[in-house]
Amino acid sequence: MSELLAFAELGFRHITDPAGADHVLFLLVLAAVFRRRDWREALWVVSAFTAGHSVTLLLTVVGALSLPASLVEFLIPVTIVATGVANILGRGEHGAPRSGRSRVLLVAAFGLVHGAGFATYLRSLFVERIAVPLFGFNLGLEVGQLAVLGAAGLLFAAMDAVLARLGGAGRWAPVRLRTVSVSAAVTLVAARWAVERSPW
Repeated sequence: MSELLAFAELGFRHITDPAGADHVLFLLVLAAVFRRRDWREALWVVSAFTAGHSVTLLLTVVGALSLPASLVEFLIPVTIVATGVANILGRGEHGAPRSGRSRVLLVAAFGLVHGAGFATYLRSLFVERIAVPLFGFNLGLEVGQLAVLGAAGLLFAAMDAVLARLGGAGRWAPVRLRTVSVSAAVTLVAARWAVERSPW
């Protein structure tokens, strides 16, 4: 049990560590289109991300999949940029669709990339047994994700309230303005990382 908790703690710290800010930024830009009442749609999208990164985490750790670390580190900010651009260019009152099959599948694919990033860190900690460390680490990642998304939800609700009091920005609803603002800021940061980490 202590081994499980130890790896769960490692997973939680990995997702919430400022050094792993790329994963946190992906969660922020992913959640940027959601409102408090959209929790069902958010659950579908986050579950898709979880499924994606869990599959790659398992395949990479057991040696069935091997991707160059430099390529993975480049692709992670690319997924953030792609999500941010989709949010900004989205149509309708609130921007990009919050759910829908295409968004869920896209997020699952991006989860595959992030899972490879998690696995690079986790693989260096294994000796022989992998079942308990893998489960514990993944459990910690999920708890960390929920913590990040919970904090993001509170921040976004506060932003919406402030923007509503200020009257939004003309024809833009407060939620749309917040979605674009958050997505643009995160996209700029991730674009810089992508350029810095380019393997070419």
